[in-house]
Amino acid sequence: MPPPLTTRARAKVNLDLRVLGRRADGYHELESLVAFAGVGDVLSLDPGAPLSLTVAGPRSDGLAVDDGNLVLRAARGLAAARPGLRTGRFYLVKRLPLASGIGGGSADAAAALRLLARLNDIAPADPLLREVAAGIGADVPVCLDSRARLMAGIGEKLGPMLRLPPLFAVLVNPGVAVETVAVFRALDLKAGEVLSQAHGAKLKAPASAAELLGYLASTTNDLAASARHVAPVIDEVLDRLSALPGCRLARMSGSGATCFALFDDCAGSAAAAKSLRRERPGWWIRPTLLR
Repeated sequence: MPPPLTTRARAKVNLDLRVLGRRADGYHELESLVAFAGVGDVLSLDPGAPLSLTVAGPRSDGLAVDDGNLVLRAARGLAAARPGLRTGRFYLVKRLPLASGIGGGSADAAAALRLLARLNDIAPADPLLREVAAGIGADVPVCLDSRARLMAGIGEKLGPMLRLPPLFAVLVNPGVAVETVAVFRALDLKAGEVLSQAHGAKLKAPASAAELLGYLASTTNDLAASARHVAPVIDEVLDRLSALPGCRLARMSGSGATCFALFDDCAGSAAAAKSLRRERPGWWIRPTLLR
């Protein structure tokens, strides 16, 4: 019996996010510089057993294990595209908050595709993996490699991998699930409406954290206002992060409610996390490294 295969499903963080408009088919065109955190879920695959999923971990409450689960959808999608695919029993340790704007479910689905690719000798660069990933969700393709890069369109357009300088960060979620659909509904764009043109194609890998912070200071997250309307507690999260000593930038990730703050070094982010835990012990707070 082959030993279980294991991989990490790292949190995706939108360092910025621009809404370019809404297409005629109703989908929103986006552009975002994404990085990946050192925290995430853990997914294992026990080969040979019938396809199934067991979920455990501190953030597993409320996560359905049914046909809509993204891990199972990923496995079934790849099996449909690759007849004879070997699958097995998945075991997910859920550590990331649900519906939190850091791609937890998408990262889990991408992790499932990576494990199945390893089990079936499918090359990581095989276009089939990205094709299946795109059919599962907008964030799944970028989570396949879990490397910093620019993503655009509805998630299907990926720029080259970027070697970003390490960013010392604190991730904070106030324990409020935010539905992406509700945030886009609050944005209230009409089909065919154009807001701005893409400009991230000119982005080059920054030589230093200072250069990257300078770039980020000129950008924003266009979903933040809509998300704050859906979940007003995001205002408090951003205010508290901004007030932490040494905070260089505080911003919401994705469609919220997770926010992040950037610091100059590991000591600064660790001290900030410790301080914030004293003030808000019920929040999910994690110091981490973004790259």
